[in-house]
Amino acid sequence: MKSVFTQLGHVIRHSLLLVLFTLLIFAAKFAQANEVDTAGYPAYIEQLKVEAKEHGISTEAIERAFTDVEFYQRAVSADRNQPEFTITLDTYLPRAVPDWKVQQGIRKYNEHRELLERIGAEYGVQPRFIVALWGIETNYGGYTGNFKVVSALATLAYEGRREEFFKRQLMQALEIIDAGHIEPEQMRGSWAGAMGQTQFMPSSFLSYAVDGDGDGKIDIWNSFPDVFASAANYLANVGWDDSKTWGRQVRLPADFDTDLTGLNTKKSLAEWQDIGIRRYDGSALPTRDINASVIIPDGVEGRAYLAYHNWDVLMRWNRSNYFVAAVGTLADRIQMGR
Repeated sequence: MKSVFTQLGHVIRHSLLLVLFTLLIFAAKFAQANEVDTAGYPAYIEQLKVEAKEHGISTEAIERAFTDVEFYQRAVSADRNQPEFTITLDTYLPRAVPDWKVQQGIRKYNEHRELLERIGAEYGVQPRFIVALWGIETNYGGYTGNFKVVSALATLAYEGRREEFFKRQLMQALEIIDAGHIEPEQMRGSWAGAMGQTQFMPSSFLSYAVDGDGDGKIDIWNSFPDVFASAANYLANVGWDDSKTWGRQVRLPADFDTDLTGLNTKKSLAEWQDIGIRRYDGSALPTRDINASVIIPDGVEGRAYLAYHNWDVLMRWNRSNYFVAAVGTLADRIQMGR
């Protein structure tokens, strides 16, 4: 009997070693497939400096920005291998909007209530949506990314697949540094260059970020007035309507024509009511004169939403129906819990 167990142990150890060996080979091949030849990176950085000067960036800002510039292999790997999951809203929303995040959002709203309501009134954006965007993007500023933005953008420009896009973002990041809004070593964000508590790309920063505290700088990393005002200004500039909400989950009739779905199809609530759509609890739709679209991110068997105008606006921030549903759900739950 002992020899049988001994043999079984040898078999198990052999199998484990075989699995480990296979995994090591896979990891090596994966790393090799994503490896970029960095021999030309220093020369590329020098060319970027020349282009930055031609772009109008001061020599002093250029030298500060490119001091200790790195090549981020992790950024290349992340860009080339963004995960694709088979997921539905029923599995996504509990992860994106867990109860603890709702409770934290309520606390953050109450903590910054006076500031949020002042900014909300100034820009015409309900404060709960500012807080919800903040929560979904960076867990209320808890994680904003730790990549040096200049290095990340230079890396992805050098990698080459989307060189023009990332080079343009890099030049705009240098404009931000040159204007004195942030020191290069403090300009940190995601592997793709999204920055601060609002996760603005440099182009969004230059278009929408504002100085909410009046100190002459725009600091979306550390200043709550700048963070909240910048988010509100973005929404206001792309068409937010604070007289309406974002949408609502609904029930579709059994014979619903799926050709009617999508943001390009707009009907009044009365028209959707006549077609047979009802609130999620089965009651009649509101009687307000509002146009809406029907969105079914997971197909007719999944969740269905009536998407109002502000759904379209949130899609300008992030072109994902899942993202919009997460922000809207969090905003609604913060509102109910206050």
